[in-house]
Amino acid sequence: MTRANREAEAGGGPERRERVLHELGALYDLTDRLRRECPWDRKQTQEDIVAYTLEETYELIDAVRAPEGKEHPLVRGELGDLLFQVYFMARVAEGEGWYDLGEVAQGIRQKLVRRHPHIFGEAVAETPEDVRRTWDEIKRTTEGREGIFHEVPAAFPALLFAQKLQQRAATVGFDWDRADEVLDKIREEAAELEEAMAAGASRRVAAETGDLLFSVVNLARKLKVDPELALRATSHRFQERVERAALLAASDGEEFADLALDAKEAYYQRAKAGFSEREE
Repeated sequence: MTRANREAEAGGGPERRERVLHELGALYDLTDRLRRECPWDRKQTQEDIVAYTLEETYELIDAVRAPEGKEHPLVRGELGDLLFQVYFMARVAEGEGWYDLGEVAQGIRQKLVRRHPHIFGEAVAETPEDVRRTWDEIKRTTEGREGIFHEVPAAFPALLFAQKLQQRAATVGFDWDRADEVLDKIREEAAELEEAMAAGASRRVAAETGDLLFSVVNLARKLKVDPELALRATSHRFQERVERAALLAASDGEEFADLALDAKEAYYQRAKAGFSEREE
């Protein structure tokens, strides 16, 4: 679809809605055919598809955070990959007689209406924080989810698990008032870790390391920074800089792995400075 066509449909008019419904229906038909006729697709289970769904999710994250920006076709492609996983998993369920894609869509539509009473009801929510509080309150009362930490998936990655637990605790007022208070807690945990290291207590070192990481996640939450995305971005920067440092060393006839640590650090700082100049 051309940019002119997209601009003509801007605002979500009937033409766009009709086109979107047509494409979604075509994808449903294609998924059905693949499930019936492709030997590989026929043997897939929901457990198999979950693994691919997680992989596609991470690829979408990388695409969204890429320098090309959110309008890059790569993002659209990764969204398509993820959408297919939803269609495919629902098609497997349909074949088993459990539910179909329409029921999946119906369920999420009803849930979103229920959790937005400030849009579809009489409730008032002026800020994103108000919406979050309303959302969690509805889950606890209307949907019968008991306990402060109701249904936080234990299979979450550790950073996300910690973040969700902290968010749930905050909904009942168990939270720091300010980010600088969390920063003080990080300093306290770092000191306790240092003491454990000096004592040579390996179990305590592990526990204090966990406490420190948990506090850093808390700080990121208070600063409205996603810790998972922030850490991934830092890891990518580190990877790029080390690879660039190795190239700089090679251009000087040096083998990066064989250099002393201070020489490696010097090349790393040169690489870091080069990336900083490009970012400016």
